[in-house]
Amino acid sequence: QVQLVESGGGLVQPGGSLRLSCAASGFIFSSYGMCWFRQAPGMEREMVARINDDGSFTSYRDSVKGRFTISRDNAKNAVFLQMNSLKPEDTAVYYCAKLFARTALSPADFGSRGQGTQVTVSS
Repeated sequence: QVQLVESGGGLVQPGGSLRLSCAASGFIFSSYGMCWFRQAPGMEREMVARINDDGSFTSYRDSVKGRFTISRDNAKNAVFLQMNSLKPEDTAVYYCAKLFARTALSPADFGSRGQGTQVTVSS
């Protein structure tokens, strides 16, 4: 079955950086787009970044453009989120999920998400 395991979160000061990782198993990783989304307590789920199957196309929500970079390594069945210039409003639990198809704009299979990793941006 699909298994996704996120890691790399933590406490960071505003302006700092973190790199999140997501290890995937149980499906043909290179055949699916992937995404990162986040959820803060009491808030709606937010899609953060998407990437297609071969990593050639990415998309981001406006509030993270220029600060976050999604990437993937199909040889290692892993997807990453490099987060720079972090802001307090980036504080949330971050999850990775597979998309239902190859393209980055495919619907997300939110049920495939892992346990998440907490990102806290605070001074």
